[in-house]
Amino acid sequence: MNRKHQSGLTLISFLVVLGVVGFAAFIGMKLFPMYQEYYSVRSSMKGLESEPGVADMDPSRIQDLFFRRLYINYSENVKPKNVKFERTDGGWLMSVKYEVRRPLVGNLDVVGNFDTSQKLTRHGTPD
Repeated sequence: MNRKHQSGLTLISFLVVLGVVGFAAFIGMKLFPMYQEYYSVRSSMKGLESEPGVADMDPSRIQDLFFRRLYINYSENVKPKNVKFERTDGGWLMSVKYEVRRPLVGNLDVVGNFDTSQKLTRHGTPD
C-alpha cells in the first residue's frame, strides 16, 4: 500500500508568510513617499541644469525656480535652508540635504537622510 505524501503550506505557515508579506508591504508604503519625493528633488535639479542661462543667475533666482518645480511635485520636506549654492568654474554647484522622519509603529520612526548635488553649468542663452 503506497500512500501519497501531501506537501504544502499548513494554515499556520500560511499565516506567517502572510504576516511577513504584510509587514514588508507596510514598510514599503512608509518608504515609498520618501523616495518619491527624493526623485522629484533629483528631477527638479536636473531640469534646472538645462535652464537657459542658469550659470549666470543669482542663487535666489535659481532657488525660486527649484521650489516652483518642487511645488508642482507636492514636495513638503525640502525647505530653503536645505539648499546651498557654491560657485564653480562654469556656474554653480547646487546641494540639497534634508531629513524625512515618518512614524512607523508606536514610538518607532523611519528616518531618511537625503543628500544630493547637481552642477549647474552654462547651457543655452540667458533670458
